[in-house]
Amino acid sequence: MDCFSYKNSSLFCEDVNLLDIADEYGTPTYIYSRKTLEQNIDLYKQSFKNKNSLICFSVKSLNNLAILKIINDKECGFDIVSYGELMRVLHVGADPNKIIFSGVGKSEMEIVEGINNGILSFNIESESELQRIERIASKLKKQVNVAIRFNPEIDSGGHDYITTGRKGDKFGISSENFVLKLCDFINNSSNLNLIGLACHIGSQILDIENYRLTARAIINLADKIKKTGIELEFLDLGGGLGIPYIDDIVPSAANLISLIEEEFKDRDEKIILEPGRSISGNAGVLLTKVEYIKDDFLIVDAAMNDLLRPSLYKAKHDVWNVSQTQNKEKNWTIVGPVCESSDVIIKDHKIHALENDFLAIKTAGAYGFVMSSNYNSRMRCAEVLVNGSNHYEIRKRESFSDLIKNEIIIND
Repeated sequence: MDCFSYKNSSLFCEDVNLLDIADEYGTPTYIYSRKTLEQNIDLYKQSFKNKNSLICFSVKSLNNLAILKIINDKECGFDIVSYGELMRVLHVGADPNKIIFSGVGKSEMEIVEGINNGILSFNIESESELQRIERIASKLKKQVNVAIRFNPEIDSGGHDYITTGRKGDKFGISSENFVLKLCDFINNSSNLNLIGLACHIGSQILDIENYRLTARAIINLADKIKKTGIELEFLDLGGGLGIPYIDDIVPSAANLISLIEEEFKDRDEKIILEPGRSISGNAGVLLTKVEYIKDDFLIVDAAMNDLLRPSLYKAKHDVWNVSQTQNKEKNWTIVGPVCESSDVIIKDHKIHALENDFLAIKTAGAYGFVMSSNYNSRMRCAEVLVNGSNHYEIRKRESFSDLIKNEIIIND
């Protein structure tokens, strides 16, 4: 359930008319509902009967500081994948002991920053990474908490690019025997402390039975690790729960957590989940304007540089006209102005629209602005947060000065 609905034939976010936002901030603009964000977090937290649990929001899905502050105020932790994300969550006051650092390519600088800031754990994805962390920890004379990310060989997710738990994927470690070898390495190091086991099987997962298989795989491996003398503090099942885009039938956070707790009912380890999309996805829309109508095309001012998912994943986002009318709908292909044939938001979408109408691209709160770019020298758009009847600009629209500020002309 989100907080975008029609009132008196106009689309509202909570108690704010999207036409008012278009008038004040222009388009394209991302709009987020605070109430929806908080409701989605509460659904996760209230579904846990076992209080020995932690929700770590996946920062890569939506990283605006104002949003991260809301999530931090809800006492969530964070799953990060870069130095920039680490600095963002620390900037909003995150507890370092609730930060998990994932990702296959952590640099020395990122590892040093994570260690010096006392994060909960690094999710180890290769032997080389583990050895690098050990060398850095030894040099800093620190003991560092790590978890091993393994691949349970479960093929899940809505697109091949967002499936992450198979042996052929670049993430994690696929061999259980190799995981146990790394455990021996950690056991023999005075600078490493293995506290967890982690996995992540994909994104936009619609069948939660895959989580049951994952839970059983992680329990089985945790028991083997226990025989080496290591008592794990947490088991991390990652994120990836699907959300409704168009006609998707999706499980709820409550369904997922009930299943996980059933599998973990006799375990002492803390349960960690890393939701991103299922917290932020339906909390945002991308507001855009119809510039031209040509044949069966609606040409709008939002493009693939603003919302990459349709071009990258062939993802489908529902699109609503901000002004509801009784006029006849027809099938349109909605496209942006970027000079690529792939700059298509959605094909054959039934909607009523005229030139200068405003449209809302739904369920754009996850992997929307965070994947935007300046392709075609387009300035990235504004972001607006709605809270009840109030709205706040939480990122200013880029200017030409912003676009060129880091470029240097060489005068020979």
